[in-house]
Amino acid sequence: MANCHELFKDFNGTISLTDARRKSLKVSRKELRRKIRKYFRDEKPNEIMPKFGGQGSLIMDVIINPIPRKIKVKDEEKTVLYYDVDDGVYFIGNESQDQRKSISTYHQWIYNAVKGHTDTDPISKSTCVRVIFADGHNIDLPIYYKQNSVPELAHKVKGWILSDPKAFADWFNAKADEEEQLRRFVRYFKAWKDFKEFSNSSRSFPSGLILTILAANHFYKHSRDDISFKETLILIEAELLRNFKCERPTTPIGEDLLKDYSGKDDFMKCLSNLIASAKKAIEETNHKKSCEIWQKELGDRFSCSNAKDEEEKENSAGLKTLVGTHKPYFKY
Repeated sequence: MANCHELFKDFNGTISLTDARRKSLKVSRKELRRKIRKYFRDEKPNEIMPKFGGQGSLIMDVIINPIPRKIKVKDEEKTVLYYDVDDGVYFIGNESQDQRKSISTYHQWIYNAVKGHTDTDPISKSTCVRVIFADGHNIDLPIYYKQNSVPELAHKVKGWILSDPKAFADWFNAKADEEEQLRRFVRYFKAWKDFKEFSNSSRSFPSGLILTILAANHFYKHSRDDISFKETLILIEAELLRNFKCERPTTPIGEDLLKDYSGKDDFMKCLSNLIASAKKAIEETNHKKSCEIWQKELGDRFSCSNAKDEEEKENSAGLKTLVGTHKPYFKY
C-alpha cells in the first residue's frame, strides 16, 4: 500500500502561510491599529480608546496560502489572493447595553477610522468592518464591548451577542499543542475546500471555522498523515450523516454554525467523494498512482514530482487491516 505521508508533509509546506506573508499581514494589522488609535485621539478624545486582540486562523496557525485567482480590473488581468484575517476591536468599560452608544455608532467610528487606508472603501458588514487590500486579502475588524469577563459582539442585526474568540483560540490551541498533526489536518481540509471552490466558483463550502471545529472534535491520530486524514474524514462524515450540525464549543456555547448553511447536499457529496478517493489512494500499491489520486482531490499544489513510479512493499500487516476494513458507526 502506497505511503504518501511525506508527500502530505510537502503539501503542508506548500499551503502553509509563508513567513514573509505572515509578516506582511502583521504589518497591515499594525498599521490599521495605529490608524484607529489616531482617529480616537484626534476625533473622539472623550470616548474609550479601543484595544485590540488578534483572532482566527492566524493566531491558531492554521491559515493557508490560497490558490491565486485571476480577475479583471478595468480590462486588465490581475492576480489576487482571497483570505481573511480577523483583528478584534475592544471597547472596555462599565456601561450596560442601555448606557452604551448604539451599535451602528461603534461600527461607524471604526469605518471612519479606516476609510482611505486602501484604494477600496471599507465594507460595513453586520459583524465587522472589512478592509480590502489590493492583493485580495481582507482584514475584518469585529467590534466588541467588554464589561465583564466575556466580551459582547456588536452585531448590527442581532444586537449585542456574547462572543469570546480568544476562548475559542485557546480551546483549539490546547488540542493542537498536544498533537501538532491536528494543525496539519486542518490545513489539508481547508486546502481541499479552497481547491473545490476554485474549481467551481458557484460552490460555497462551510467556513474555515466550521471545518476547524469538525476536525478538532473528530481527529484521528496516526503516524502517517494520509491515514490520519482519511480516518478523520470518515469520522466527520459519520457524525454529519447522523446529525448535520456543528456546535460552537465556546461562548456562545452550543450555537449551531451549520443551521443556515444551504450547501449541505453538495458538500456531503464532495466529502463522500474525497473519502472514496482517500481509500483508493491508500489501497493503491503504486506510489505515483496513489499520489495522482490525491492530486485530483487536493489540486496541483499536492505535487507528485517526488512520487516514485514503482510498487511499494507492505510495511505492516496490521496496516492493511486498518485501511481495508474500516466501518462507519452505522450503515448508510
